Amino acid sequence: MSKEQKKEAFYTQDTETVFASLESTKKGLSSDQAKQRLETYGPNELDEGEKRTMFQKFLDQFKDLMIIILLVAAALSVITEGMEGLTDAIIILVVVVLNAAFGVYQEGQAEAAIEALKSMSSPLARVRRDGHVKEVDSKELVPGDVVMLEAGDVVPADMRLIEAASLKIEEAALTGESVPVEKDLSAVVAEDAGIGDRVNMAYQNSNVTYGRGMGVITNTGMYTEVGHIAGMLANADETDTPLKQNLNQLSKVLTYLVLIIAAVTFAVGVFVRGQAPLNGLMTAVALAVAAIPEGLPAIVTVVLSLGTQTLAKRNSIVRKLPAVETLGSTEIIASDKTGTLTMNQMTVEKLYYKGQLLDANDDLALDNMALRVMNFANDTKVDRKGKLIGDPTETALVQYGLDHNFDVTEVLKSEPRVGELPFDSDRKLMSTIHKLADGKFLVAVKGAPDQLLKRVTHIEDADGVREITDTDKETILATNKAMAKQALRILMMAYKYEDTVPELESEVVENGLIFTGLVGMIDPERPEAAEAVRVAKEAGIRPIMITGDHQDTAEAIAKRLGIIDEGDTEDHVFTGAELNELSDEEFQKVFKQYSVYARVSPEHKVRIVKAWQNEGKVVAMTGDGVNDAPSLKTADIGIGMGITGTEVSKGASDMVLADDNFATIIVAVEEGRKVFSNIQKSIQYLLSANMAEVFTIFFATLFGWDVLEPVHLLWINLVTDTLPAIALGVEPAEPGVMTHKPRGRKSSFFSGGVMGAIIYQGIFQTLLVLGVYGWAIFNPEHATNAEIHADALTMAFATLGLIQLVHAYNVKSVYQSVFTVGLFNNKLFNWSIPLAFLILMATIVIPGFNQFFHVSHLSVSQWAVVVIGSFLMLVLVEIVKAVQRAMGQDQKAI
Repeated sequence: MSKEQKKEAFYTQDTETVFASLESTKKGLSSDQAKQRLETYGPNELDEGEKRTMFQKFLDQFKDLMIIILLVAAALSVITEGMEGLTDAIIILVVVVLNAAFGVYQEGQAEAAIEALKSMSSPLARVRRDGHVKEVDSKELVPGDVVMLEAGDVVPADMRLIEAASLKIEEAALTGESVPVEKDLSAVVAEDAGIGDRVNMAYQNSNVTYGRGMGVITNTGMYTEVGHIAGMLANADETDTPLKQNLNQLSKVLTYLVLIIAAVTFAVGVFVRGQAPLNGLMTAVALAVAAIPEGLPAIVTVVLSLGTQTLAKRNSIVRKLPAVETLGSTEIIASDKTGTLTMNQMTVEKLYYKGQLLDANDDLALDNMALRVMNFANDTKVDRKGKLIGDPTETALVQYGLDHNFDVTEVLKSEPRVGELPFDSDRKLMSTIHKLADGKFLVAVKGAPDQLLKRVTHIEDADGVREITDTDKETILATNKAMAKQALRILMMAYKYEDTVPELESEVVENGLIFTGLVGMIDPERPEAAEAVRVAKEAGIRPIMITGDHQDTAEAIAKRLGIIDEGDTEDHVFTGAELNELSDEEFQKVFKQYSVYARVSPEHKVRIVKAWQNEGKVVAMTGDGVNDAPSLKTADIGIGMGITGTEVSKGASDMVLADDNFATIIVAVEEGRKVFSNIQKSIQYLLSANMAEVFTIFFATLFGWDVLEPVHLLWINLVTDTLPAIALGVEPAEPGVMTHKPRGRKSSFFSGGVMGAIIYQGIFQTLLVLGVYGWAIFNPEHATNAEIHADALTMAFATLGLIQLVHAYNVKSVYQSVFTVGLFNNKLFNWSIPLAFLILMATIVIPGFNQFFHVSHLSVSQWAVVVIGSFLMLVLVEIVKAVQRAMGQDQKAI
C-alpha cells in the first residue's frame, strides 16, 4: 500500500518552504532517495480500477424488470403449455439474448476513460538526479524530483515551478481556458485560487507551448490533479436515463396488470365456468403471456439503433443507446465554452488605427504599420502544408495579415529579421528588428498596452507622425478599456526607424517609439451557435455555460450568443471562487439565477450538474477536456467533442460530436424527441393491441366462446404486432416538435394522452372482434356446429390481425388525423403493412397453412364483414380524435 502524499497549497508558498516541505533541494534527489520514495509513494501512474468481464456486462443486461418478466413468462409458458409454449418461449429467449448482446456491443468498454487518461502520460522526463540531468521514465518520478521543461514537452507530474523563462503552458484540457497560461513566479496566489489562476504551478498532462522552465514535483500518480479527476471519474454516479426509468415504470405497470388478469381469469374459469384448476391455470398463463409485448425490448433497441444511424449522418456519434432518447427529454444543456460555443481559435476582431476602430473584415492598405508590426514581431511558423504553428495569439495576427493579403513569409524575404528581443513575462513586450530596402532598420514592438504605452513618445495619425499628448494617451486607454469590456485580448503595436542595428537591450530598442494601433482578439462564437441557443430556448431548454475561462470573457460570449440577454443588468455569472464559499445546501438555493459559471474546477462542474438534477431536471453536459470527464459521467447525458476532445472526455461520454458544434446538439435533441415520440407510438400500438387480445379472450370466456387459440395469438404478436411497431419507430417528426417544452424526468410513456388512447383503442378493437365473431355465430353459412365454429374462429382471427394493421395508421399521432399527419410519408411503414397483411392472409388462404392454424376458407360475404369490421377501427378513432381536438385536449397534452 503506497503512502499518502502531501496535498498542500504549494502555490501559496515560496520556493524555500516548498523544498523544505518536500525534503529536497534545487539540485534534486539522489538515486537512492528517488528509489526509496518510489517504494514509499508508488509509481507515477493512475490506478486501473476494477475491470468487469464481458460476461459480467452481458449479465447486467438481464437486470431490467421487463426482461425478467419476459423470462418468467417464457418459463411458465413451457410448464403449462408444453410444446406450443416452447415455441413462444424460444421466440422470447431469442429476442432477449439479441437485445443483451446488442447492448454490450453498443456500450463498449466502461474503462475507456481511465485507459485514455493513462495513455496521455508523458513517457520520458528530464530530471535532475545525483546533480546531473538525465532522462527517466515518467512512471519513476517521485515528489521532490526537479524536472526541466521546454516547448513541446508534456508536463509529467504536478510541480511547483522554480524557474520560468517566457514559459507558457496550454492547460485547456484541465481548465478550459482557450489560450496558454503565462507562468509568473513573482505572483502572489491566494489559497482559494482555481487551477487556472495558479500561475506558479504546472500540472500533469498539460503542454508546454513556449519558453522553458524548471520545477519541483509536488505530487504524482493519483495525487495529481489528473489523478484526482480519475478518482472522481471512477466514483461518479451513473444516472439512470429517463428511458430506463420509463421502461422500469412500464414494467411495473405490466407486472401488476398481468397478475390481476391472471388471477381474475383463473378465478372466473375455475369458480364461474367450473374448469379444472390446471386448465384454468393454463388459460390464465396464456392470457398473461398475451398481455406482455415480448417484442417491445427488441423494438426499443431497433428504434434507438435507427436513431443512432440518423444521428451519425448528422455528426453525432452515439456510444450508448439510451442516450438517443435522453436527448429528447433534456431540459438543461450545460455547455463548455471553448470549442463548442466558440471556434477554439483566436481571431482578430477589432483594430484601432489612426483614431478609427475598424472591424476585422474592413479593408487595409498593405503599408498599414499596425498590420506590419503585428506580423513582424511574431514567431509564428508555417509548415509545409501551409498550417500556422505557434502561440494562438500570434497565429491569429498572422492569419489576419493573410486575410488582408499581407503574407509575412514573403515580406520577410525582402525585409529580413536581423535582431530580436524575445517576449518575457517581466517586460511583457516582444521586439524584432528588420533591414529595409532603403538601408534603414525598422524596430517592430508589440505587447501589453499598459507597458508599451510608457515607452511611446510619438503617435501616428491621419496627418502623419507627431508627438503624443496626454489627451492621446487618455483616448488610447479609453479605447483599450472599451475593447476589454467586450472580452477582447488586446495588444498594442509601436515602431521606430534606426539608421543602424541598435544594441539589443530593452532600454535601447524599446524606447522612443511611435504608437500605431491596438488589436483586439477573441475566440469568437461559432456562427451557428447563436441560432442554436435561440432554438434551444424556444424548445424550453435552458442553455448554461460552464467554463474554466475568465469571467469577463465568458460573460461577453454568453451575451453575444443570447445565453444572457444583452440588456440584462442582473448578475448571471458565478465564479468557482464564489462557489467554494457556499455549501451544497446554500448553492441549491441560488443556482437557478446563474446562466454562466467561470473559472470552475472539475468538482464545481459536478456540483452544478447535480444541483439541476436535484431539481428533477434532465441535464446534458458537453466537454472536451480531462476536467470535464467527471461531470460528463454524472450528467444524464455526457456529450464529448470529437475533434478537440481528449480521449478521456470521449470515453466518459454517452455521445460524441463529430464536428464539436453546439448546433449539432440541438439537431440531436430534435432527433431524440422524435425517437421518444416514436417509441411511445410503438408502445401505444403494442399495448392497445395486446389489451384487445386479452379483453377478447377474457370476455369470450365469460360468454362461453372459444374465440382464439394460443397459436393465433402467437402469430399475430409475431407478425402484425412487430412489423408495424418497428415501422412506427421511424415515423418522421410531427410538426412543431421543437416548439414544445421538454418532457422532463417526470413524464412517462403514458403521458401526453397515450394512456387514454391505449384504453379506448383497446376497447374498440375488442368490441369489433367480438362483434364479428358474434355475427358469424348468429349468421351461419354452414349447418354443422363445427363448421360454424371454424368460420367464426377464422373471422375473429382475420379481424384481429387486419384491425391491428389498420390501427397502425391511427397511432401515427395521438390527436391529429392520419390524413393530416400523412398516410404515406414513411417508406418502411408503406411496405411493412402490406407485407404483414400478406403473411396474415397466407395463414388463411394457402392450403396446409390454414390446417396448421386451425382456420377455414371464408366466403366473399364473410370477408366483407371482416374488412368492414377492421376499417371501422379507423373511422371510430378519427371521430374520437376530432372530438378531442374540438375540446382542446391536444393543446393540453403539449
